[in-house]
Amino acid sequence: MSLEQHEQSEREQASRMLPPTPYPEPPAGRMDARRDHFLTEIDRQTRSCTPRRAPRSRGRWGLSVGAALAAGAVVVVLTLNSGSSDAPLNTPPASVASVELLERAALAAAATPQTKARTGQYSYVKTVGHTSVLSETKSGDMQLLRESEVMEQWTSVDGSERTLQRKDGSDSLVPETPGQGSLNAPTYDFLAALPTDPDALLKLIRDDAQKNHGAGSDSTTGPDQEAFVTIGDLLRSGVTPPDTAASLYRAAALIPGVDIVPDVFDAAGRKGIAVARTHEGERTEWIFDESTARLLGERTVLVEDNAWGKAGTVVTSVAITNSGIVDDAGQVP
Repeated sequence: MSLEQHEQSEREQASRMLPPTPYPEPPAGRMDARRDHFLTEIDRQTRSCTPRRAPRSRGRWGLSVGAALAAGAVVVVLTLNSGSSDAPLNTPPASVASVELLERAALAAAATPQTKARTGQYSYVKTVGHTSVLSETKSGDMQLLRESEVMEQWTSVDGSERTLQRKDGSDSLVPETPGQGSLNAPTYDFLAALPTDPDALLKLIRDDAQKNHGAGSDSTTGPDQEAFVTIGDLLRSGVTPPDTAASLYRAAALIPGVDIVPDVFDAAGRKGIAVARTHEGERTEWIFDESTARLLGERTVLVEDNAWGKAGTVVTSVAITNSGIVDDAGQVP
């Protein structure tokens, strides 16, 4: 099958999965630019591929700790430490169907009215769902446990005040203030200051991922997967400025290995369609409302049997049920 036939097949698949969008179709020039990017990536990867298999590292079990979800809780994603930290050289570019869905999400985000956040206000987010943690029993066996992620969180817009978290009816303050914010602990002001050019934004995120998860590090996540996870965390961190959110979606479309998964459900029971990336036997899914292209939540699904469960096990699932900018910590939009 030629490249043009493959793209046409993916477009037909996407059209069957996705209903007509309430937002305008992506400009032809933007989609042409994305197509040029695909061709460049294919050419680069073809020239760099070798017939040897990717090296395998020691076969011990490990933990890959992802950044915080919208509620700020650590998500422990359990993986088999059995692969290289670098992405396989033959990883294909993001599929046409995933790029089209991400572009619709970008257009929907850009059409959202700009929130005028000011110093002294808070970014609020409420989540439901669960994460998984590994616990050692008295007998020395390892046991996979679920932890609730039903939580509310208020983060200072400018990072000058401590973050308030409410869980099981109890309030607590995070020990340190967010300060200026970072990719791992973003504030609204930090998000607003990020580049709105997708290529520049992905470079910033990937450079950080390369430093902490690239060759020479002890991480098995790899920079491409870490960049995908980081973008998802930023989008779920609370209220993301519209231009920043649009740029994040378009940056994700530039990451190799991104695809779509139809007919998925978030932690609140809402049906949607997912943009996903699979790495080391786990599939990270961003779930979108099919009609509005609005982000609903995230989940991690095992695609291979391993010590943590059978293929199909939902290891983590967290959904956003409310968010907004409020004047005081403890206030709800």
